[in-house]
Order: sequence, then structure tokens, then C-alpha cells
Amino acid sequence: MGVLDGKVVLVTGGGNGIGRECALLAAKHGAAVLVNDLGGSVKGGDAGSSGPAEAVAAEIRALGGRAISNSDSITDYAAVEAMRDEALTQFGGLHAVMNPAGILRDGMFHKMAPENWQAVIDVHLHGAFNVCRATIEHFREQQDGAYALFTSTSGLIGNIGQANYAAAKLGVHGLAHIIAMENATKNVRSNVIAPFAWTRMIATIPVTDEASAQRVERIRTRMRADQVAQLAVALCAPGAANVTGQIFAVRGDELFLFSQPRPVRGMAREGWTPETILEHAFPAFRANFTGLEPTSGVFTWEPV
Repeated sequence: MGVLDGKVVLVTGGGNGIGRECALLAAKHGAAVLVNDLGGSVKGGDAGSSGPAEAVAAEIRALGGRAISNSDSITDYAAVEAMRDEALTQFGGLHAVMNPAGILRDGMFHKMAPENWQAVIDVHLHGAFNVCRATIEHFREQQDGAYALFTSTSGLIGNIGQANYAAAKLGVHGLAHIIAMENATKNVRSNVIAPFAWTRMIATIPVTDEASAQRVERIRTRMRADQVAQLAVALCAPGAANVTGQIFAVRGDELFLFSQPRPVRGMAREGWTPETILEHAFPAFRANFTGLEPTSGVFTWEPV
């Protein structure tokens, strides 16, 4: 018996990395899986290939599971609607979406080409909208559905050289939270995961010195994609019926629940002016300002 017995799951980016591990583990836990992957490069923009998605689907079938593959782009809303319909036709239902599909086009913001901004927003943020919008009415009608969407500490905390990725991933959190709020009464759950894991995208991190080389090696050896998949499958299981609207992170064998923006301090006086804000409010708030350290400055200890 698995935690997803009788369920049907759509996994985007399922040909490699976290998506592949999500698809394999969902199938191991009893789900029928539609494995979607464009089969393109980490930067996107190429023709892609049906090979990666079909290889994972074939692996699931060889192990006795049920799986079909799809190599369309999640940036195409009509294509995502077709994925939904294919799951309904082939498997008789759809109960969960895991959406780790993504690309990277890193660069300092003052040098970022508009097309690199657009491409990353299209895949991560527009793609998340597409998979959710194409399935939400079905989930609401059957009063059963779960989204495991993927954010990043690049958006939640920050990372130099990833303005496009950070903006998209923080947007995914906002989208997921509103979906959770609007659909709680329909038993439709929506959560996000910030993964630490060695994937093709992480492999593109430039190694410029010994410190960055050591960081990349730690990610490669201690933080695996299959560890992230455990949480994604759990969030889509019926046993997580009371878990929604949350931000989680997986870092090796560590699980984290993130805080979400709430007021941390307030001041009041009659008739604020620019001068009094400068003289009183900013100095009073300064101790509670959020720093500019990157993710590595927040997670300063070795992964477990």
C-alpha cells in the first residue's frame, strides 16, 4: 500500500532531476503518473525531445506501474489543458500536480537581456499559472486536489545573479498561497517547496574559487533530488489533507517550514513627515531590517 494509491498525478519536468524522482516515487506509492518534460536544455529555447519523459514513463511501467509521457511545454496553456485531458482519458482521473519544471538564465540584473527575463518568467511563473489554471476547476468539482509547486530560496531569501529566477519563484509562492486561500473549502490544497538538491540547473552554478567549488560539491554529495521527492509525494497524499498554504524547504535530510511575511514592528504618530520618518521611524526599525545576505548566509551550517 502506498500513500498515493488510486491517485493520478501530473509531474512536470519529470524527465530529469527532482521531477524524475517525484514521478518515480509517486508511482512507487501507487499513483498513475503523467510524466511531462519538454526534453530541452537547462537554458530552454531549444526544440526539446520526447526522450527524457518517455524514458521515465517506461521505467515506471517496467516496474509494474502505470505511466504515460508528454513532451509539450508548460508555457503553452492549450498544451497543459491537453495534458489534463490525457490524464483523465488514460487514467480516469487527476488528483495532484507536482511542478518542478524550470530553466535558468542567470546574469547580473544590470546586464540581463530582456529575453532572458521573459524566458524564465514564462517557464516558472506562467508555467505554474498554466498547470494550476488548467486543473483547478476539475479539482474543485471533485473536491479533491493537491498542488506541490516549487519556489526557491533565491526568491525567499535572495541570490546574486538570479533576479529573473527570484522574481518568478517568489511569484509562484504568491500564486500558491492565493490558490490555497480560495480553495480550502473545496479540499484543494496548495503548498510550495524550496529545494536544495543537485540537479542540472545547480550544475550550471559557476565555480570561480575554492569556496564555490566546495559549496557545489556539498550540494552534489549531500543534497539529492530523491530527498525532495519524499516531501512532494507527502504533500499530495490524502494524509496531508490539513496542510495547505505553506512554504517548505528540503536540504538533505533536513525539512524546514518557512515563515511568511507578517509585520515585525510598528510605530504610530500623528502626521508623519519625511523628516520624522528619517529621524525616528527608520532608526527604530533598523534592528528589525532584513539583511542582504544570500541563502548561504542564512543556512550557514553543513547539511545533515
